[in-house]
Amino acid sequence: MAIEKKAPTTQEFYMPPPQMSKWEGFKVFLYNRDTGEVLGRTGSSWAKIGLFYMVFYAALAAFFAVMLVIFYQTLNHLEPKWKLGESLIGTNPGLGFRPMPDEKNVESTLIWFQHGSEGSWKPWVDRLQLFLDGYEPGQQTGHTVQPCTDLNKQVTKLEDNKVCYFNLKSLGLNCTKENFFGYDKGHPCVVIKMNRIFDWVPEVYNGTDVPEEMPQYLKSVAATWNPDEEMIWLSCEGENPADRENMGPITYMPQAGFPALYFPYRNTPNYLSPLVMVQFLKPVTGVLINVECRAWAKNIKHNRMERRGSVHFELLMD
Repeated sequence: MAIEKKAPTTQEFYMPPPQMSKWEGFKVFLYNRDTGEVLGRTGSSWAKIGLFYMVFYAALAAFFAVMLVIFYQTLNHLEPKWKLGESLIGTNPGLGFRPMPDEKNVESTLIWFQHGSEGSWKPWVDRLQLFLDGYEPGQQTGHTVQPCTDLNKQVTKLEDNKVCYFNLKSLGLNCTKENFFGYDKGHPCVVIKMNRIFDWVPEVYNGTDVPEEMPQYLKSVAATWNPDEEMIWLSCEGENPADRENMGPITYMPQAGFPALYFPYRNTPNYLSPLVMVQFLKPVTGVLINVECRAWAKNIKHNRMERRGSVHFELLMD
């Protein structure tokens, strides 16, 4: 029997890649002439991965857009979904004051100025006027605006879907931009306003059921007030006995309170919050005065630590 002879086999050996410098290796990575690869991929490989990511991100963007449209369908642009006790704001309105310190001191509540012709009061006057520009005649117009009070405090009934017109002249003649809001003469004016809570309706005090802790002068005003003109009363006092002594007398314009006709707030077009202008007639100079203003209604609770139903600011006049 013949023995078959196997043909000699050729052996293949792995050849290591040629030695290249870092710069040469980087140039090959950018473009390989032997394989036609650019950045490690051929043209067809780049086309496939590019198409994949185009489809992937297009589907992702479409999904996000659909979810956003569905989300906006659940929103009401005229009123919040969660109101009063169901919302984070709650049912206890707070107060605000103007002028505020500049944006660099956004957390500050100090009104500090030097009065006199060469004083530093002008920035405070400018910021207060900037706030009141929205209340200038011609700013609050439209079919939803109804006169509710005039300078004689004659009150009419508010019609449905109407808002009260706020007359800027009711803030008096002393606290005007022509008189620099009293800052040059050392009789500064501060605007107090109520923060808006949608659908909140005040439960007002009449002249006989005012709380014991209400200031005595405000009790006297409430006792003689026309009961048909329902009012959320306002008091501003020094926080401590020394503050009350240093604060001196003050005046409220147009009155020491906010007319209940302005409430509830329901995002009706052309609505403007009612204002009370508080003027400090003789504050002691060179002394920091802590001032607390409180709103008074049966459904307004006061908490000094949380500033509920009140606002705090400091007054320092040099």
